[in-house]
Amino acid sequence: MRFTILAAVMLMGFFQFFAPKQEDFLADNTCFTKIATSETTLKTRFIPPHGFERNAIQGSYHDFLINLPLKTFGSKVLTYNGLEKPMDGVYCSVIDMDLDPVNLQQCADAVMRLKGEYLHQTGDYHKIHFNYLSDGKPHYFLDYSKGDTSYKGFRKYMKNVFNRANTRSLKNELVPVSDKNDIRTGDVFIVAGNPYGHAILVIDVVENKEGKKLFLLAQSYMPAQDTQILINPNCSNNSPWYNLETPALETPEWNFNWSDLQRFPEEKA
Repeated sequence: MRFTILAAVMLMGFFQFFAPKQEDFLADNTCFTKIATSETTLKTRFIPPHGFERNAIQGSYHDFLINLPLKTFGSKVLTYNGLEKPMDGVYCSVIDMDLDPVNLQQCADAVMRLKGEYLHQTGDYHKIHFNYLSDGKPHYFLDYSKGDTSYKGFRKYMKNVFNRANTRSLKNELVPVSDKNDIRTGDVFIVAGNPYGHAILVIDVVENKEGKKLFLLAQSYMPAQDTQILINPNCSNNSPWYNLETPALETPEWNFNWSDLQRFPEEKA
């Protein structure tokens, strides 16, 4: 009898030790965490899980985003006034991009900054415009700068946008994505909020042969701070990969419904 009880206890311990954890049941290797810590771009640091590939067209917004430079692995997010934001299961990498020493470039601002940076880099100056909260209308970079296309002029324009736009104005500017399975790099999870909302950028999407997708997310937050690559809170091993199989999107500092997925409208060349 003692032997039977002892054997049962040992067997239970064996299964408890080797049984899959909750995250092991997540679809598509979401909790895969092979990170090349010495690499300095998103594309080279975050290796897609087995069977998944990136399909970024050269010169596209996707290509721009995955080639963004990253700070040395383990670097802390800094706020606009130089304070460190603890990692604490929130982020695993930091985009290496300068931040003005004012409390302006928060969540929606970071989304607009990256979109604007891409369009300025490609020379599509006429496409750089964002809505103001005050009138809900687009305000164009070339109008504001009086034709000055310099990077200095662009940054001055963006600072003006940060003062006059927020999550509500950005949400009204974007268009809903009707099917979450159509998620694309550059899409935005956004909630207008009252008084505060939040916006998170889909900064990378990978896909397998069956058409299933995984994605990476990036955010700024309050107060203004470096843009960071988020960790999936449903993975105990700090994986940054998210999937579409959950009832809603849970991120470290904000939760979204899938209906909160939106994107910038297509523009003519």
